[in-house]
Amino acid sequence: MPRESGMRIRRSLFAVPLALLVLALAAPSAGAVPFRFFSWESPWNRQTTPAATLDPGSAEAVGALYREVQRELTASEGPGIAATSNSVPIYEVPASQPTVPVQLISRFHVPALESAWSAVPLPTNAQPATGNDRHLLIWQPSTDRLWEFWHLSKTPSGWLAEWGGAIAHVSSSTGVYGPSSWPGANATWGASASSLSIAGGLITLEDLAAGEINHALAIGLPRVRAGTFAAPAARTDGTSWVGTSLPEGARLRLDPSLELWKLHLPPLTLMLARAAQRYGIYVRDCAATVTFYAQDPAPTGADPYDGARGYFEDTYPARLLSAFPWKRLQLLPMQLSG
Repeated sequence: MPRESGMRIRRSLFAVPLALLVLALAAPSAGAVPFRFFSWESPWNRQTTPAATLDPGSAEAVGALYREVQRELTASEGPGIAATSNSVPIYEVPASQPTVPVQLISRFHVPALESAWSAVPLPTNAQPATGNDRHLLIWQPSTDRLWEFWHLSKTPSGWLAEWGGAIAHVSSSTGVYGPSSWPGANATWGASASSLSIAGGLITLEDLAAGEINHALAIGLPRVRAGTFAAPAARTDGTSWVGTSLPEGARLRLDPSLELWKLHLPPLTLMLARAAQRYGIYVRDCAATVTFYAQDPAPTGADPYDGARGYFEDTYPARLLSAFPWKRLQLLPMQLSG
């Protein structure tokens, strides 16, 4: 995870830049409609219902997650916000962007995915995220399409990727891969291990600039339940047989009765808490530590997370997330499959 150790803390956690405080407290402009990937009815964009009943295993699952967060904090391992490594760079491209083929390198022959990748508007200077997954996302508003890749690389013979997906009608999509995503698509598509698009739940630079996250969050966990997944996920790479482990697709939320303003949270932590309370958090992937996902800024040529005026407030994500009210999370009812 980026900047989780070795950074000198130059001031108190709560002595944050005025600009960040203004962003965190400001309400959206009147009439402003924040951009969101996918349909307004997508799982990523639906608000939680305050009166909803909880999953019978909520207390045990949240307790296990809280203990994992405390263990990571004690060991200086996490929790984290993947932003400049193991995250998702987004390349927004115009209609005129030249296309190139991306070759699928897989033991499976998948004609529909090969066809979807036969002409991708991928810039020649594009760079996948650093880290294990080497994710990258192409977003073309003019065609309402996106392409996402896992283990993407550029070689002398061209672009290669080991897996991923494509969505033909992003604005009406659920953000979950299935037959409606692209002609011939199915639930095995997608760069995540759960069939949830890696665009879903991503903390975007636009979210951060606006000071408000108007969609659910995505999270990766080190111990994901094996053998089952919860809707909207459609598959899993979980390996844990411990009953309190959360499956991919599980939806958490912060207790709606929690008065966040009383907690005096750092601005970025408050933004995450507000989103978790209003929209929830979906388990998207396995990860080395408890991890939220933020947009990789590499395509912009700058790092807005770092430094005294950065979104990480001149500290590291684990320090910010230590103030997150993990104990007050709740697990919503799960529809399990697998």
